[in-house]
Amino acid sequence: MEEGKRVNWDEYFVTLTKMIATRSTCPKRNVGAILVKDKRILATGHSGSVKGLEHCDKIGCLVKYIYDSEGNKHDKCVRTIHAELNAIIQCAMHGVSSKGATLYASFEPCDTCAKALINAGIKRVVVAEIYEDKSRAELSRKWFEEAGIPVEEIKPKTEQN
Repeated sequence: MEEGKRVNWDEYFVTLTKMIATRSTCPKRNVGAILVKDKRILATGHSGSVKGLEHCDKIGCLVKYIYDSEGNKHDKCVRTIHAELNAIIQCAMHGVSSKGATLYASFEPCDTCAKALINAGIKRVVVAEIYEDKSRAELSRKWFEEAGIPVEEIKPKTEQN
């Protein structure tokens, strides 16, 4: 990075999601998430198993298969709680409102997380990476759009070079 040049807030928070993702225990995809309001971190979350239960990296994923609207088969680990949902749960556990917050995540939210984020009052979503297979994000993108929640992809500064 050029001396004296600071990253902007979006770059800062989306870069932090990559560090948070290092706590993930899902071998399929390590994801980190941060809920931020007024440039302050409300909560963080990473993908992993239910508190106190065995993690996928120790006993393997519990995979179920789902089909998109075009009939394409996708695998989904149902043992893992996604990072976005874990961040919402942290807010709930500590009595912190997520209403009006921005979600920063290292990967685009799935449809289940999208529903939870909408109901949690999230106003904006910023991700470091999106699904290349658009059918995987079809419902989440549709629901975010209908709810008026913008989704932006911002590559962390370390990945832009």
